[in-house]
Amino acid sequence: MIASGYAFFVKRNKILLSQRQNTGYMDGWFSLPAGHIEDGESITKGTIREIAEEVGMTVPTENLQLVHVMHRKSDDIRMDFFFLVNSWKGEPMNKEPDKCSRLQWFSIKALPENTIPYIKEAVENYTKSVFYSEFGW
Repeated sequence: MIASGYAFFVKRNKILLSQRQNTGYMDGWFSLPAGHIEDGESITKGTIREIAEEVGMTVPTENLQLVHVMHRKSDDIRMDFFFLVNSWKGEPMNKEPDKCSRLQWFSIKALPENTIPYIKEAVENYTKSVFYSEFGW
């Protein structure tokens, strides 16, 4: 099983998305700041690490709120944990230009057509206050 942490940065009904490139998975499609949790890491610590690596933001654990969990089927069984970042200072910046072509704010109710399908479903579930979902079964 693979666990991943995802960050919802939301302001004024807009959500921050990153456009993937050179990853070998859904390049050109939009996702969230996210990544796999490493051995010996908690879900929150791994998500905070990924936020710092990808968008350069330092977020204290108490500013993360778990808002959705997705059990996702792919080549492996995946558990995805989606956190709302309740507050932050500064503006996110693209810290991985080799893997991300751009960061952009989009209306949370009108995501781009090329948003990765399970990401789109997770965002929609968040807006409907649905805490748990299964994708790809």
